[in-house]
Amino acid sequence: MTDPSLAGYLEAERRSVDDALAAILARLGGGVLAEAIRYAVGAGGKRLRPILCVAGYRAVAGEPGPDVFRLAAALELIHTYSLVHDDLPSMDDDPVRRGWPSTHIVHGVPAATLAGAAIIPLAVRTALEAAGALGLEEPVQARIVLDLCRAAGAAGMVGGQLLDLDAEGRPVELEGLERIHRMKTGALLAVAPRLGGLAARADDRVMTALDVYGRSLGLAFQITDDILDVTSSTAVLGKMAGRDTELEKATYPAVAGVEAAARRAREEAEVARAALEAVGVRSEELAALVVYAVERDR
Repeated sequence: MTDPSLAGYLEAERRSVDDALAAILARLGGGVLAEAIRYAVGAGGKRLRPILCVAGYRAVAGEPGPDVFRLAAALELIHTYSLVHDDLPSMDDDPVRRGWPSTHIVHGVPAATLAGAAIIPLAVRTALEAAGALGLEEPVQARIVLDLCRAAGAAGMVGGQLLDLDAEGRPVELEGLERIHRMKTGALLAVAPRLGGLAARADDRVMTALDVYGRSLGLAFQITDDILDVTSSTAVLGKMAGRDTELEKATYPAVAGVEAAARRAREEAEVARAALEAVGVRSEELAALVVYAVERDR
């Protein structure tokens, strides 16, 4: 894809994901928690995780229907909950997210904390209902929910967040830093194309390739995030630039320097591309998303 066509593709996919999210949020009703959830989800964002899920499905089974986007939206819900909690004063204490005041700034810390927690079962229910609507066998439905929860939990995103907090202000070797990145950010990115493959009933060879692709893309994406925190601005990023340095977080630029970090991101991007090529998966979308992960400006 050329840059203009990539931008158009991302925008069209984002709109479809937003439509799926709007339908999910419409079922929430009223109340403080519902409003806080709507605010957090409605702040926008790249929607990269659901877009990866849909791209994984499309690479195997062709054009997706609404239920594929509904399944993909479950990933965005989990991602949103993680951002709400990540921004809390007890975590990274960030006042800005996606260019908006963070959820706890607008709705207060108690409501933001509980809204984040409430999003988790909402995401699980969404994934299970979508998998059922797609006609997937019960073991596959169960696998989708299990993989989503594992990526979001102590073995993935939550565990990575704890390691990230523990690493603040102390030296970290590259091996430890990579573990943090693969868990905190990489796990949910990695599972996204996998869920698309499961929904499309991909065979074992393709599923293995999607796993490798997702793991490598996830690490490349987070390394690029580290670089952008150093090289970009708050206005461009939509969140506080330089925050990692201020909190003395373990990042690739801090440990290895910006040039080495960029080189590592490109290496992982190549691993992701090669994994698909090795099993004959020809997906312009998945290939373009690898490029986007390492060349984006926010």
